[in-house]
Amino acid sequence: MKSLNKEEKSWAFYDWGNSAYSMIITSTILPIYFKLAAQEGGVPLTDSTAYWGYAVSISTLIVSILAPILGAIADYKGYKKNFFKLFFTLGVISTLCLAMVPSDKPLILLIMYAFTVVGFSGANIFYDSFLVDVTDESRMDKVSASGFALGYVGSTIPFVISIIIVLLSQKEVIPFSLSLSCKITFLITALWWGIFTLPLLKNVNQKYYIEKEPKIVVNSFKRIIETFKNIKSHKNIFIFLIAYFFYIDGVDTIINMATSYGTDLGISMTSLLIILLLTQFVAVPFTLIYGKLAKKVGTKKMLFVGIITYTTICIYAYFIKTALDFWILAMAVGSAQGGIQAISRSYFAKLVPKSKSNEFFGFYNIFGKFAAIMGPALVGIVTQVTGETNKGLISLVILFLIGGVILSQVECNTEHSKDSDMVAINNKLEKC
Repeated sequence: MKSLNKEEKSWAFYDWGNSAYSMIITSTILPIYFKLAAQEGGVPLTDSTAYWGYAVSISTLIVSILAPILGAIADYKGYKKNFFKLFFTLGVISTLCLAMVPSDKPLILLIMYAFTVVGFSGANIFYDSFLVDVTDESRMDKVSASGFALGYVGSTIPFVISIIIVLLSQKEVIPFSLSLSCKITFLITALWWGIFTLPLLKNVNQKYYIEKEPKIVVNSFKRIIETFKNIKSHKNIFIFLIAYFFYIDGVDTIINMATSYGTDLGISMTSLLIILLLTQFVAVPFTLIYGKLAKKVGTKKMLFVGIITYTTICIYAYFIKTALDFWILAMAVGSAQGGIQAISRSYFAKLVPKSKSNEFFGFYNIFGKFAAIMGPALVGIVTQVTGETNKGLISLVILFLIGGVILSQVECNTEHSKDSDMVAINNKLEKC
């Protein structure tokens, strides 16, 4: 982190703040709490796993529809940060509201969770696109990986506090019910997310933009249409997005469904929390390693490493039966999840024209979010039909294979628009 400048650090610290949401709300305590709320509300175990998948799908559909439109509007001067503030505020407030939902109302809990997903995912569109504003192309892999690594470190602090509160309530050391202790962790998450977003709000600003003009909304739609009309001039970008659509589907599905899967295997809440905490610690060095190796051997090659790792994980998940198997699976996920996400973000940032970064990151997020609709829904349907979650997970292998094949078609140079804001580079010498 010492090698990062003020803007890069401020940007990266948003990962430190919002990763608490990813860890506590997306991956661990809220899914476990939802299982308890579903049981209290009379919902069968496998049905609750399916409903969780459906909630993720619906909420990400909303973000996917909004992403390219808002992204195109945000490319105009002064809009990017305002849109970021809007979705960030929605995410934090709705996370606070999770603590207000009665423990026997799983449906209301899912609806409020959907609002948190919209806020979290929407803010990430503009956060990701700020990468082009805070650093140059030669540092993008490093800065992006540093953000994810900070996120893993930062998320462990509120997560450890949350684990202690939950475990102490279970042991009746503190006079809190399990339900109340979970709700306290939601409050902690919202506060952590909000506080560590302040450096970005203060120090990061939009440097690349399109000057304001009349009829901004109408012209934004025209720009989106024009982008599709000129798809041949952005060939590498759209081939990458299609590849990303498939492989990130598998990544996000495994992250979103891991806790539900562990619960279905009969692993206790305590064991799940400890396993997922250690996964965070494993992810930190591996994410930084991915960033360093991307610079040495090429970002594209490291993406293939991540895809191969996840394919192996899905195959192994089909056969696991014991808690030890789940431990091994979790550590394997930790070795790849941060790395593949970090270098996907930086690889795409190198491809896009800077003055249209929001528009293109809108597409980046819509491809990622539509993928997140398909994967959880697929796992949910297969789980509900067969009664076995592992059969849903093995189906994800095909997504990684398709993603890898399409990624191989991206030409080994960094493509840029001929926009006036782009500086010419030697594409043939660029390691991708």
